[in-house]
Amino acid sequence: MILICYDGSDDAKAAIEQGARLLRGQEATVLTVWEPFLDVMARTPSGFGLAPGLPDNTEQIDDATRSNAEQRAREGAELANQAGLQAQPLTVSGIGSTADAILRQAKESGATAILVGSRGLGGVKSLLLGSVSHGVIQHADRPVIVVPSAVVAAKRERATSETAD
Repeated sequence: MILICYDGSDDAKAAIEQGARLLRGQEATVLTVWEPFLDVMARTPSGFGLAPGLPDNTEQIDDATRSNAEQRAREGAELANQAGLQAQPLTVSGIGSTADAILRQAKESGATAILVGSRGLGGVKSLLLGSVSHGVIQHADRPVIVVPSAVVAAKRERATSETAD
């Protein structure tokens, strides 16, 4: 079973399309990770101490976030099935980083490989925003397939061509 990481972005969609070409017919689980509101707030620069008026309806916020994630996972599974995989959706709550949640789920489900898209962030952006694909690659105990989106791949191809000239 292949674990496909899906957040609804164009990069994740490209990963499904490209990955399905390599893995046609394989069983897959399309995973969307969501984060509880309080966990997100704990990581913001202002944190709780400087967040006046913190909503008291965090359960409602979490329900909406979870529901959104479930819809994205279903969308990703539908795309994967259309692309030739045998996919089912899965949503999990991320505790810690998204990469940690992906790696935990890969282990729990016995995934033979992890498929993830790459936004192609580099330098400072990658350091500031973190990189899910990088975190997965660095800590995985099973194969990881990282697929750049068409935009990222074209940009990298131009850069390579320019250096070769």
